[in-house]
Amino acid sequence: MLKVFQGWMHRYFSDEEAVVLAVVLALGFAIIISFGDKLAPLLTGLVLAYLLQGLVTLLRRWHVPHALSVWLVFLLFLGALSALLGVVVPLVWRQITNLFNELPRMLVQWQAQLEHLPEQYPALITQGQIERLIGSINGELGQFGQWVLSQSLASLPMLVTILVYLVLVPILVFFFLMDNQKISNWMVSQLPRERRLMTQVWTEMNQQIANYIRGKVVEILIVGAVSYICFAVLKVNYAALLAVVVGLSVLVPYIGATVATIPVALIGLFQWGLGNEFMVLMIVYAVIQALDGNVLVPILFSEAVNLHPVAIIAAILIFGGLWGFWGIFFAIPLATLFKAVLYAWPRGVEAAHEAAPVDHPGTTEQLD
Repeated sequence: MLKVFQGWMHRYFSDEEAVVLAVVLALGFAIIISFGDKLAPLLTGLVLAYLLQGLVTLLRRWHVPHALSVWLVFLLFLGALSALLGVVVPLVWRQITNLFNELPRMLVQWQAQLEHLPEQYPALITQGQIERLIGSINGELGQFGQWVLSQSLASLPMLVTILVYLVLVPILVFFFLMDNQKISNWMVSQLPRERRLMTQVWTEMNQQIANYIRGKVVEILIVGAVSYICFAVLKVNYAALLAVVVGLSVLVPYIGATVATIPVALIGLFQWGLGNEFMVLMIVYAVIQALDGNVLVPILFSEAVNLHPVAIIAAILIFGGLWGFWGIFFAIPLATLFKAVLYAWPRGVEAAHEAAPVDHPGTTEQLD
C-alpha cells in the first residue's frame, strides 16, 4: 500500500509546478469556504467586471482609449443599476407586499376547496386526512410567519449590508475594469516562472468563466423579460414577482425550473382554479422552459461548459452546501475547473518527463 501511495505521489507531485498548483487551489478553496460571506462584495464586483469586460474590449477594438472605454461602460452600468433600483425593485416589492396581504384570503379559499375533496372523492380521501393535512400546513405557515417576523426585526443590519454593497460594488467594478492588467500582472509575478501547467488550466478556465458569467446573466434577463411579458399578457397576478423567480431559477440547472413551477402553478390555481386560463398559463410556462433549455442554453453556452448533467447536479449540491448562493452560482465553473485540472495535470506532468532528454545506452559510442 505504501509503495502504491509513493508511486502515485511521484507521478502527480514530482513536478514542482504541480505542487504549487495544488497549494494555490487548496488555499483558494480554504479562503472561499472560510471567508466567503465577508468577501461577497468583492466577488460581486468581480462577477460584474467579468460581465462588463467584453464591452470594454469591444470599444478598444474600435480604437477607443482604455480610460474612455472604462468610463463609458461604467456609466452604462450605473444607468442599468439605477433603472433596476428605481423601477424593477419597487415593482417587485409592491407585489410581494400585496401577496402577503392576500395570503389569509388565499388560505381560506384553499382550505374550503380541500374540505370538499372528501365529498367528491370519498373512496380516495377521508375527512381525517384533510384535517391532518390542513393542520400540518398551518403549522408550517406559522413557522414561516415567525421567520418573516425575525427577518423584519433584523432588517436594519440588512439595510446596512445593502448600503455597503451599493457603495463598495460600483467602486470595485470600476477598479477591476480600469486596472485589470495591473492586477493580472501582479498576480502573475507571484507565481513561479515555470508555470506551463497553470497557464494551460488558467487559459481554459478564464475563457470559460467569462463566457459562463455573461451567458448566465443574458439568460436570466431574457427568460425573466419573456416570462414577464407572457404573464402580463395573460393577466397573471404578481407577474413581475413570478418573472423574477423564473429568471433567477436558471441559476440552478434542472432543479431551478422544477422549483419555480410551484409558485407559478399556485398563483394560477388560486386565481383561476383548474380552468382553461390555468391550463394556458402552464402550457406557456412549459414552452418558455423548453425554449430556454433547447434553444437559448445551447446558443449561449455551446463553448462555455461541457459537463454531464449528473456532474452539474453534483457540483450544485456540493458547492451550494459549502458556500450558499455563490456556491450555486459558481458550481458549473468550479466543476469545469476540477475537470480541467484532472485533464491537464497527468498529461502536463508526463509531458514534462517525456520532454526531458534521455540518455540511451550506446549513443556516445556510436557518435564517437
